Amino acid sequence: MQVAIALFPRNTTLDAVGPYDVLQRVPSIEVVFVGAQRGEVRSDNGMLGLICDATFDEVTRPDVLLFPGGMGTRTLIHDEGVLDWVREVHRHTTYTTSVCTGSLVLAAAGLLSGLTAATHWRGVELLESFGAVYTPQRVVEHLPERIITAAGVSSGIDMALRLLELLVDREAAQAAQLMIEYDPQPPFDAGSWAKAGAAV
Repeated sequence: MQVAIALFPRNTTLDAVGPYDVLQRVPSIEVVFVGAQRGEVRSDNGMLGLICDATFDEVTRPDVLLFPGGMGTRTLIHDEGVLDWVREVHRHTTYTTSVCTGSLVLAAAGLLSGLTAATHWRGVELLESFGAVYTPQRVVEHLPERIITAAGVSSGIDMALRLLELLVDREAAQAAQLMIEYDPQPPFDAGSWAKAGAAV
């Protein structure tokens, strides 16, 4: 089973690496990082690089597509080459997924029209401009349409655990959760727009 995680300049690294660390723990899952070209792409602050193992042209039938977010998605929503690849890949995926503003790319490709979807709170207006309906949930599923979207950054870990349950089973997802010791107990309760105070 192949999971393709898209990479691009100015990505938000945790959007890609969080789900990667969950999904790569299952031996039957091959995770491949894909991009416009092989080689390094830099994060949205330019301080961290990730490596594309393959190009979009080389990965055409992944079982799962995962599109992370980052400031670079603002460019990709106008890139017809990328959008065509997303549309074509989605025809064959078991699930097409996004994290954070990666949902903007799915929406720009026409995959979220009329559907509820999650994104980072800073991307809501742009998401809805493509016909999606924003909902402030960490993970939003449309299983008949084979689409799952996650909210900002850390939500990608939640989504990946749910995805692993769907692809394998609950025990596999729970084992992955244990291995990464994902037991969030943050010192503050300011992790969403609704909870953060005005000063934040």
